[in-house]
Amino acid sequence: MGSLQNDAVTGDGSVDIKGRPVLKNSTGKWKACPFILGSGGCERLAFYGISSNLVTYLTSKLHEGNVSAARNVTTWQGTCYFIPLLGGVLADAYWGRYWTMTVFFTIYLLGMGTLTLCASIPALQPAECVDSVCPSATTAQYAVFFTGLYLVALGTGGIKPCIWPFGADQFDDTDPREKGKKGSFFNWFYFANNIGAFISTSLVVLIQEDVGWSLGYGIPTLVMAIGIAIFFSGTYFYRLQRPGGSPLTRIFQVFVASFHKQKLEVPEDTSLLYETQDISSTIEGSRKLEHSHDLKCLDKAAVISDADIKSANFFNPWRLCTVTQVEELKILIRMFPIWASGIVFSAVYAQMSSLFVEQGKMMDRTIGSFTIPAASLSSFDIISVIIWVPIYDRVIVPIARRFTGKVKGFSELQRMGIGLMVSVLCMSAAALVEIKRLQVAKEYGLVDEDVAVPLSIFWQIPQYFMLGAAEVFTFIGQHEFFYEQAPDAMRSLCSALSLLTNSLGNYLSSLILTIVTYITTEDGNVGWIPDNLNEGHLDYFFWLLAGLSFLNMVVYIIFARRYKEKKAS
Repeated sequence: MGSLQNDAVTGDGSVDIKGRPVLKNSTGKWKACPFILGSGGCERLAFYGISSNLVTYLTSKLHEGNVSAARNVTTWQGTCYFIPLLGGVLADAYWGRYWTMTVFFTIYLLGMGTLTLCASIPALQPAECVDSVCPSATTAQYAVFFTGLYLVALGTGGIKPCIWPFGADQFDDTDPREKGKKGSFFNWFYFANNIGAFISTSLVVLIQEDVGWSLGYGIPTLVMAIGIAIFFSGTYFYRLQRPGGSPLTRIFQVFVASFHKQKLEVPEDTSLLYETQDISSTIEGSRKLEHSHDLKCLDKAAVISDADIKSANFFNPWRLCTVTQVEELKILIRMFPIWASGIVFSAVYAQMSSLFVEQGKMMDRTIGSFTIPAASLSSFDIISVIIWVPIYDRVIVPIARRFTGKVKGFSELQRMGIGLMVSVLCMSAAALVEIKRLQVAKEYGLVDEDVAVPLSIFWQIPQYFMLGAAEVFTFIGQHEFFYEQAPDAMRSLCSALSLLTNSLGNYLSSLILTIVTYITTEDGNVGWIPDNLNEGHLDYFFWLLAGLSFLNMVVYIIFARRYKEKKAS
């Protein structure tokens, strides 16, 4: 009877909303996932409803210049991916993923409402341009708009490190049948997100430019509210993981304990290192981790000293840590080079909503009497993702499985490496398109004219399509890698760290843009990226990113070949 009862509940310690052990058959798996996929898709529709055309709002409604607008967009997007550190720590340490998302969904909706008001109330916008004279926004108008914008950043930042680990939590790691389905969840979660993003970049952007910003921001706000309702509708199907205490505290405890015992020798027999004798570790919601032989200086935190034996004090983690706690820190350190490789890739990805848009605005966007919004070309990136996810999940994985013998076809590291290679091709394609655009501008005598050149914007499709393919390999592989390799009680934090690469990539893009502008505009030169792109050299900037991406790929391959995977009991 007891065995049947144990088989009926999950083996990973998950509980329901009331803190009770959950039944396998009535919770989790694909019973719970549709609610998570639906709310995630709505959140992405809302986010891209703001981000994909933000550069246009800043230039056309707040009357900013190209460089200023691009810098503001990348800085804001960087913040969106920096705040997940806060959400990750709160989820792992105190609130758990479900309640963390509840709080930040509320903040998110408040920010969306504020932006809708800014687009709807004339007093919150500067006056329209008269001929070439465009009055600047007032301090108050900037303050209200950017308050709403950064509330959205806070909201999405708190949700992102929780929502896809929360979906993965619906599959029991101790059940091989459920664990095998987890990889598909990551693929389809990204697919659902991009469906939402596609609707934004194709339909919402069109409404913003052809109908009005009030409706263009109002629709994403309404969809966000619907997404929140979908999320809460699945509450009684969800499996929740208990928070395991502050991961940052545990990290500092290892550093302090190892420093305190720096003069002690680590025993050759590593079984003599301190570890609890219980089946589970001392960390709530975490399995024990097997000892690894690298970074031995940290093992000193688990050395049982004579002082520990005399005082029988095995409960002060600032002086004595378990092997599992030490291994948590080792895992983070081993992940670092892999994590860092995502920064340059994210700098490439940041161009889609900034300089790709500005490049597109200087190309022929007309089809008959219809004008295509430049930002809507990013829908081809999303179409690429929507095409590649099913192909990868249903075609590439089964074929690769025959050759590699791995259930997932490729390892997460191999998958990310392929994406990095494609990103080099993407930036090279963007540079070649810009070279062609500048040639056309010269042929038609438009170099000194701030007007679009007679070259179809559809020349941009290959760079967007390759960027989408790179996403499917790199971003999804990255999400899965940081979930699977993270210590059990640090999964939200590690998810936040993977998202931090997006933040730092945006900041890196903004930094490179600032440096390039400073250097290339010395001595009165127009620079690579002037307000009139026809007299600049945006292609040089794209070649610069292509070169950085290639070097990044080479460094990544070196560290990926040396990476040692975690081993949990």
